[in-house]
Amino acid sequence: MLDIRNIREQKDLIAARLARRSKDFSADLDQVIALDDQRKAIQLQLDTNLARQNELAKSIGALMKDGKKEEAEAAKQEVAQLKLTSKDIEENKSSKELEIKQILLTIPNAPAERVPTGKTPEENEIAFAMPGLPIVPEGSIPHWDLAKKYDLIDFETGVKIAGAGFPLYKGKGARLQRALINFFLDEAEKAGFQEVQPPIVVNEDSGYGTGQLPDKEGQMYYIGLDNLYLVPTAEVPVTNIYRDTILKEADFPIQLTAYTPCFRREAGSYGKDVRGLNRLHQFDKVEIVVVDHPENSYQRLEEMRNYVSGLLEKLGLHYRTLLLCGGDMGFASAMTYDMEVYSAAQERWLEVSSVSNFESFQANRLQCRFKGEDGKTRLVHTLNGSALALPRIVASLLENNQTPEGIRIPACLVPYTGFDLIS
Repeated sequence: MLDIRNIREQKDLIAARLARRSKDFSADLDQVIALDDQRKAIQLQLDTNLARQNELAKSIGALMKDGKKEEAEAAKQEVAQLKLTSKDIEENKSSKELEIKQILLTIPNAPAERVPTGKTPEENEIAFAMPGLPIVPEGSIPHWDLAKKYDLIDFETGVKIAGAGFPLYKGKGARLQRALINFFLDEAEKAGFQEVQPPIVVNEDSGYGTGQLPDKEGQMYYIGLDNLYLVPTAEVPVTNIYRDTILKEADFPIQLTAYTPCFRREAGSYGKDVRGLNRLHQFDKVEIVVVDHPENSYQRLEEMRNYVSGLLEKLGLHYRTLLLCGGDMGFASAMTYDMEVYSAAQERWLEVSSVSNFESFQANRLQCRFKGEDGKTRLVHTLNGSALALPRIVASLLENNQTPEGIRIPACLVPYTGFDLIS
């Protein structure tokens, strides 16, 4: 959520940044400022009332002591009336604050200066691309056929058990899943990320804190009886570790990693994009989360981008990096890189990671702050990235490494799988 103080101080700059999403939010910002002016006037009225109450309360004892009972009684009656008035003013103030908050919840994060203006994925910029394209043997087949041929993933039984989008991994397919999870976690630990194992359900406050609620409510699986949500990504529980927390400047950077299954309804998805592992309702992912000083967050974003790129290179996958345009970014993001891997069998790019800087947008919702050396309290910056999501990584590994003898396993995974070929 945007900080109302920043809106007041830098309205034109924020409006210009929001315009990179190809939508004009100037009227919304003006409305927030106008409502905040009303809130301030109400607060002044309340403060005046409370000051008068305190003044009268202090005088009552002195009046009684001086024998001025009638004046003391009149002061008591005025205090009682002021309390009633103050209650009405408080309710008016709360109503105005709620109105401001409801508008702020509809305004996305302001994109960074480097973010290109645009609405669609076609307007994203290619920040990096490996030369050429991977070559696979003639007659190569997509991963869903490979999974059936080598008995790695049973999509039909998954449908029987839970429904479409819930695959059943078997044998070497299940082993490959576990190998990737352990490889990603070990690599994250080597890079300085501390592993945590968070809950895979979250409450409303957690969903609100990272921006999933109310923006993505329809995409989350909801447990009605307990008023909980299955996590769409480990970002949600891990970032919420620091909700309502005041950190010290010396704590930075905080770098965490976590593996969780992830659950997304993906309502409205259809067509070739959902075939096989391309889009699932349940999938495994290792996430990296960083909480850092505002002055360092964009340097940290580049480091996270390079880290994810390094994982893809170790896996031997052909990839490119996109700098997302404003209209293609997530609601809470200020800047996002997407990493895509080329599937030679499907002849298309598959998104396998997003790395984002949220600046103070999540921190304002979370009330995650830090106290600087100057003694002032400020909002932190939060970042997160997929490192990595498994389904499309598995799809690309199967498709791009198929040979007449079988599917080759990247050397970095062999210590984890115990085999170097699926045949």
